[in-house]
Amino acid sequence: MAFVEYDLACPKCESSDAYAIDDRGWGKCFSCGSNIPPDNSESGRVVSLPKRSSHREAPVSSQALSYTALTDRKIGVNACQFYGVGYRGSDLVFPFGDDARKVRKNGAKDFYIEGAWKASKILFGQDRFPSGGKRVMVVEGELDAMAAYQMLGSKYPVVSVRNGAQSALNDCKANYEYLDSFDEVIFCFDSDLPGLEAQAQCAELLAHKSHCVKVANGFKDACDYLKDGKQEQFVTAFWRAERWTPDGIVSGDTLYDAVMKPLAKADVDYPFDGLNKLTYGLRNTELVTITAGSGLGKSQFVREIVWNILQNTEDSVGLMFLEESTRRTGLSLMSLAANRPLHLPDTEVSQEEKDDAFNKTLGTGRVYLFDHFGSSDVDNIVNRVRYLAKVVGCKYVFVDHISIIVSAQSNGDERKAIDEIMTKLRMLVQETGISLVCVSHLKRPENKGHEEGAATSLAQLRGSGSIAQLSDMVIGLERNGQAEDEKERNTTKVRVLKNRFSGMTGPACNLLYSMHTGRMTETFEEEDDEAL
Repeated sequence: MAFVEYDLACPKCESSDAYAIDDRGWGKCFSCGSNIPPDNSESGRVVSLPKRSSHREAPVSSQALSYTALTDRKIGVNACQFYGVGYRGSDLVFPFGDDARKVRKNGAKDFYIEGAWKASKILFGQDRFPSGGKRVMVVEGELDAMAAYQMLGSKYPVVSVRNGAQSALNDCKANYEYLDSFDEVIFCFDSDLPGLEAQAQCAELLAHKSHCVKVANGFKDACDYLKDGKQEQFVTAFWRAERWTPDGIVSGDTLYDAVMKPLAKADVDYPFDGLNKLTYGLRNTELVTITAGSGLGKSQFVREIVWNILQNTEDSVGLMFLEESTRRTGLSLMSLAANRPLHLPDTEVSQEEKDDAFNKTLGTGRVYLFDHFGSSDVDNIVNRVRYLAKVVGCKYVFVDHISIIVSAQSNGDERKAIDEIMTKLRMLVQETGISLVCVSHLKRPENKGHEEGAATSLAQLRGSGSIAQLSDMVIGLERNGQAEDEKERNTTKVRVLKNRFSGMTGPACNLLYSMHTGRMTETFEEEDDEAL
């Protein structure tokens, strides 16, 4: 007698797949135990359900097994006998306790199951090792369990999940108490992506005692080590299994090489010594925010930084000046190279001087501008910054200014809009590794306005605290644009409001703008007015 149909709904109980029919027409339910003859009118109509998998469940055969070495895997007969794995004819049988077995037809990978598979939740090999003890290893397959057990000198418990990576977490949950009874649970799943993902899930389940074996390059699992004769290497990996830590948590003792590397001062300096003394320059993966009142020279300050990068590096820069045309941005940048305000109509300059200024700035092939005027959707801006970083290769990108992006948002909530923008830009900096310099407006203080020289502060950043929170560096510019004295009217005080790198904040330097040259230069109290 042999069963010819499986996974049927039982006519006697609520089971949807525990009923089978043998080659004589008799029905057997492995859930309620009913036996129904072919002509039993009470049996009703037996409906075949779609097979959920190729794993068939049938009664456990009482036929004796023969034990022999699995020579293709180099698994010896002792390991086979210990786990109860043997041949029944040409089929290889793996027992899961006394009530269920997995049977590989002709020893192949495809299998069917026998007995009360669903009721028997235990891991492969679990019945061979009593609960408790120093450590237990959990692997992804039955053959891996036998191979690992053999390589470890048959001294340590090794069990396997029931059906590969896809069932691993549920299998470990079902046997949590058994696994938790050991002091250490060592996971050694396959080194492919499904295996590593399943291993992480199972390790997190038993995080307080989980360790993970790092499978060497060129090997997929424990069987590979044994087949390749690398038993000693596997044993070493077993004893060096690393204590599991969640993503983002790093053990300090792994950071020796990182902390011993010399600290780079900066990827490029700012063009002003006083600012460099506090900030130590500009670094990649930094988000820097420049802030000031309206019309106080934020864009000019940013252009000085751009010109300094072009002079002192071979890197490319991306310029997204949203309040001006690309022509105005280009001419203003050329003005720095020419030391003349080329963007003003009354500036007299020769064509040769203009050509030279172009060749030193826009003509280098290292300057990329965003051809757009006015407000723009945040996702559009983010995508353009990503393009400048990843496709064009810009290491420095400048966005002037955040407030104009906010005006393009449809939700009408400035605070939420700024939160969204800053979060996306912060993530983009981490993703691409660029230096991103943004310009932001300030809220007007209650008394003296910024246009009259009021001091800047983080609390005055417009709209949301996320600008201050997510920026690595915040630099404020202060200038009394209404002062009677010409030098005071053209002098900008640079103040570091936030400095995540060194922690040093406060006044950094004074910059004097020259109407003749169109440049901002660092100045000191003892200097005279010749720079005007």
